[in-house]
Amino acid sequence: MLNLAYLSLGSNVGDRERNLHDAIERLGRAGHVVVTSWFYESEPVDFTEQAWFLNCALALETAETAERLMGTLLHIEQEMGRQRTQVKGPRTIDIDILLFGDAITDSPNLTIPHPAMHRRRFVLEPLAEIAAQARHPIFKKTIHELLDELPAGQVVQKIKTAP
Repeated sequence: MLNLAYLSLGSNVGDRERNLHDAIERLGRAGHVVVTSWFYESEPVDFTEQAWFLNCALALETAETAERLMGTLLHIEQEMGRQRTQVKGPRTIDIDILLFGDAITDSPNLTIPHPAMHRRRFVLEPLAEIAAQARHPIFKKTIHELLDELPAGQVVQKIKTAP
């Protein structure tokens, strides 16, 4: 049985665009990349003394469970040189599971839906581009509705680079 997962990708170290393309290609190991958003440049949040990020969202059809998919994502991050030296710090690649079908998971290693996605414009802008009508399984709102509810603030801008 195939599951539809929505992922968020971000990079702010090295060739950010190349890092996103490389991660998208590697995600083919976990399933079929159905659609990818445009790339968006965004200012960092939480730890702001770092380079701006390049972000995108994608839909992935996968036969993996959410837990196995998370393991695959962590392996891809490691292969691509991600070093977890500072919480919310600079990274070559960051890949998060936002939604996994309509699953709600809360375990020590995995929380789905992503617990902060509804507060992050850099997540919701690209996700709304590819899945505006997808529903958050806890808030029962569409991605478009969650995006519309965000207060003004974080700068997120679509760039002219195709995924």
